[in-house]
Amino acid sequence: MKAFADLALFVRAADAGSLSAAARALDISPAAASATLKRLEAELHAQLFVRSTRSLRLTQEGERFLAHAREALRAIEEAEQALRGDQAVLRGQLQLSMPSDLGRSLVLPWLDDFIAQHPHVQLRINLSDHFADVYRQPVDVALRYGAPQDSNLIALPLRPENRRVLCASPDYLSRRGVPDDPDRLSEHNCLRMLIRGETQDRWRLRRGEDDRTVRVQGDRVSDDGHAVKQWALAGHGIAYKSWLDVSQEVTSGRLTLLCRDWSGESAPLNLVCPDRRLLSPLVQRLREFLKQRFETVAPIPE
Repeated sequence: MKAFADLALFVRAADAGSLSAAARALDISPAAASATLKRLEAELHAQLFVRSTRSLRLTQEGERFLAHAREALRAIEEAEQALRGDQAVLRGQLQLSMPSDLGRSLVLPWLDDFIAQHPHVQLRINLSDHFADVYRQPVDVALRYGAPQDSNLIALPLRPENRRVLCASPDYLSRRGVPDDPDRLSEHNCLRMLIRGETQDRWRLRRGEDDRTVRVQGDRVSDDGHAVKQWALAGHGIAYKSWLDVSQEVTSGRLTLLCRDWSGESAPLNLVCPDRRLLSPLVQRLREFLKQRFETVAPIPE
C-alpha cells in the first residue's frame, strides 16, 4: 500500500522533526524518504514542510493535513486488526498524555510491561499536569482525573472511586503536630498545586452532612504534582493529593494520612479521547490493561 507508506513517512517526519530520523525508523534510505515526500506533495499540490539543512517544520498546509493523515493511518490499522481478528498482533504508534505524578508513580513501569507484551507498539508519552488539548495537540488519548468538562469527549473509567487525601511525612507531623480537624489546616504549611494558572488553596472535605471548604496557605506552590509529593516526602508540609499518586508512599509509611474520618474530593480517573472512532483495538487493549493494573492498587485505608 504505497499511499499508506507515504502517509506513515509524513507522520514520522512531522513527529521527529527530521526526515532522516523518519527514514531510519522506517528502514529506508534518506534519498528514498525525500523522493516519497516530494511525490506526496506533488499529489496533494501542497508544500507540507519547510526544509533547511538542519531542520524540518510543518507548513500551515502540513499542519492541517497531519491530523487527517493520523486519522487515515488509524483507520487503516483498525481495519487490518478487524480482518485479522482477536489474535492479530497489535501494531502502531499511540500518543498518550497523563498527569506527571501518576505517570511517574504507577503508569510508566506498567507501560514497560505493555510494550513487552506488544513489541510492535510504539508509545509517545507526555507527562504534564497541564491538560493536553486532545483536539489540537498530537495526543490520541489522555489519562485525566475528574469528569471531563467537555461533554463531547469520550471518557472510559479506569478507577472511578478514586479521591483526594490529606497526607504528610511522619517527620513533619512530629515537628508540627497532627491536625485532627480540617479547620486546623490553617495552622500548617500546605503544599499547593497551580492548575490552569490558579492556585488550588481551597481544599474541600466531607464527613457525613458536614461539608467544609478550607482556605489553606503555605510557602510552596507548583504546577507539577510530582514536585508537590516530593516536598511532602521531604517533610515540608501537608499535601492534598490523589490517592493513586500517594498509595505506595502511604503503604510504605513514608507518608501518613490525616483526618481519616473525612473524605476528600472525588477524583475519578478516566481514559479520555476526542472521538469514538479513535477507540482502535490498540486503545481498547491499552484501556483493558490499565484498568486491570489500577484495580491492583489498594483501596484507601478506613
